[in-house]
This record gives sequence, C-alpha cells and structure tokens, in this order.
Amino acid sequence: MSTLSPFHLAIPVSNLAECRDFYTKILNFEEGRSSDHWVDYNFFGHQLVIHYKPKTKEDTHTNAVDGKDVPVPHFGVVLPWETFEKFASSLTSKNIKFIIEPYIRFKGQVGEQATMFFKDPSGNALEFKAFKDRTQLFAK
Repeated sequence: MSTLSPFHLAIPVSNLAECRDFYTKILNFEEGRSSDHWVDYNFFGHQLVIHYKPKTKEDTHTNAVDGKDVPVPHFGVVLPWETFEKFASSLTSKNIKFIIEPYIRFKGQVGEQATMFFKDPSGNALEFKAFKDRTQLFAK
C-alpha cells in the first residue's frame, strides 16, 4: 500500500464550544489553529476542521450494512488494529453513546473489520474502523 497524503475535512457544528470540548477532551485530538468560528484538529495525522454553522432540522438517513443501520453521511478513519482497540476502550470508559458499539463486521468474510459509530454533540456521525489485514480495505 502506498503512503497516503493527509486529507482535509471541514464539518459544521452548531455549538463550537461544546464540540471543541468533545474533540479536545473526549477524543483527545490535538488542537491546531483556531478562530471564534472554527478550530483545526490533528485527526490521526489528517486535518479536521470544525466550523460553526447554525443548527438545521435535517433528518439523519441510514443504510443497512451487515444488519446495522449506518448513518449517512458519516466520516472517520481506518486505524491500526491496536490503535482502534485502545481508542474504543477509551471511548467506552468515557461513556460515549454509540450508534453502533465496537464490533467485528463481516466476521469471517472478505473485508472483515472492527468498526464503531457515534455522533459528536452537533450530530455529525463518525466511524472508526480497523482491518487486521489492511490489504482487505478495498477487497471485493
């Protein structure tokens, strides 16, 4: 697998202070530059920016994957297996309300992976996953 370039993702949050606390203290992401309307984070080597946007009344949509209702849209990162386990344990100890609790998806099949879903305080859905065999990332 080739070395990936860091991605940049900017997401809307309706309460900048509450989300800043979540990403800094709950997820333990390192904060970078910021202003009174946005904050940069080190998202496992990628650049995540939370931007203030007033709250809207959009409904959450889901699609069924492996018998679970996966929220759409969502974003996240593929972690090394051990990092995923430590991160999942840390979130569980902080009483994160999971949409989908950490589990093994597609067990015994091509693309077997650990995954978990939860939302930030503004309702942005996050997924973190890991493959014991990363060459399975795009397997069919």
